[in-house]
Amino acid sequence: MNNLPEESTSIVKVIYILLIIGTMVGITSVIAVVMAYVNRDDTESWIQTHYRFQIRTFWIGALYVFIGTLTFQILVGAFILLFTFFWVVIRCAKGLKQLEKNRPVKNLESWLFT
Repeated sequence: MNNLPEESTSIVKVIYILLIIGTMVGITSVIAVVMAYVNRDDTESWIQTHYRFQIRTFWIGALYVFIGTLTFQILVGAFILLFTFFWVVIRCAKGLKQLEKNRPVKNLESWLFT
């Protein structure tokens, strides 16, 4: 699409990485979503899709973690938490792949991988 300088997409990359790290160190996910909210309006529309995708990944992931934590005592929660770990990593990897190709994220409304 566009040939943007590396600087234009570097914040988006950092947010994806923080979300992945957030699967183990939760506070980095909070930092990532704040960064996405702050930067989402100040860029081109195809990059805005990445910010929206990251924000949705955070909130849907937080819901999955909440449900997994509530149901942990009945064992199903452990599977939900494990699924959430892989879900976040796969979504971020797919987002990074699209970013490297200078493409918007497709299917933003998906609750699955994309």
